[in-house]
Amino acid sequence: MFKFITIDENSRIPKYQQIVDSIIHNISIGKLTMDQKIPSINMFSEEFYLSRDTVEKAYGILKKRNIITSIRGKGYYISRTELISKVNILFLVNKLSTYKMRIYTSFLENIGTNSHTDLHIYHCDESLFLNLISKYKSSYDYYVIMPHFKTEDLKHVSFTDKVIKEINKIPQEKLIILDNAKPGIEDNLTEIYQDFENDIYDALKQGIDKISKYKKIMLIYPERSVYPYPRRILTGFRKFCVEYKLDFEILNEIYPDMILKKGDLFITIEESDLVNLVKQIREDEFILGKEIGIISYNETPLKSLLGITVMSTDFKIMGETAAKMILNKQKGKVKVPFNFIERESL
Repeated sequence: MFKFITIDENSRIPKYQQIVDSIIHNISIGKLTMDQKIPSINMFSEEFYLSRDTVEKAYGILKKRNIITSIRGKGYYISRTELISKVNILFLVNKLSTYKMRIYTSFLENIGTNSHTDLHIYHCDESLFLNLISKYKSSYDYYVIMPHFKTEDLKHVSFTDKVIKEINKIPQEKLIILDNAKPGIEDNLTEIYQDFENDIYDALKQGIDKISKYKKIMLIYPERSVYPYPRRILTGFRKFCVEYKLDFEILNEIYPDMILKKGDLFITIEESDLVNLVKQIREDEFILGKEIGIISYNETPLKSLLGITVMSTDFKIMGETAAKMILNKQKGKVKVPFNFIERESL
């Protein structure tokens, strides 16, 4: 096997990565086959005058990717060949939701069959995210990351210092930041993102003719949440209301037995608030879209079915764009379209 392995002493590529790349290449061209035994760590380090730690790190990466396996007392063997030539992608999502999964599904539909994507959910938890990055930082060809985190008091933060530090360790050509961009990370990253502040501001401007007929606008923004939302949504909302001299209020939730009045317009973010609001409107026998209005954040099939006006990023395009940029090896920053879709509820 040693005659197939190439280690370039003058290369800037770390020696452990050269080992990984060389073994994968030789599997892909058929020189190394399924169940073939490969040298032990000690034999490899002695043959190429490498430290044992370097070879051990390379073997560790190959084991994580299930390319080799170790059998106690026997040694290391090639355990996978069918995915070697494929692009391996780690897809990190902050939470499970209808629209997050639409991004992921669109990504899978467009990335094609010559890839293997592993999905992990980190629940906006910094520690879990950092553990995942540390565990898999050398195991994938691409890292697609949706960065949304929560503070100890359950407020939203786009990035933390620790997160930025770890993300900056990933080679830029392997990193795709999805959904939420922020200055401070390396400038040459690929980003496909929403602009939370300006998106809501621009969307509400599109609906100003209908919105202006209402006497008061309430944004239902959960101040603290297990899965918090960017505070830039608040900034864009306030900017719009102040510019158009509209009476507004920001509430944490739709409370039970909330006092509803003709001329109220509600903007909901969470699905539970939308459900509770529609229920109360029906119980109080108000006419939706005439006496009380609703605009909901983020499109779902159910909202379309119920005739709920929405403002939403195009999640399908977000996933599709990320996949195409990987396939075409493109770089750059792409802002995803954000749409105002008027329906009967306004």
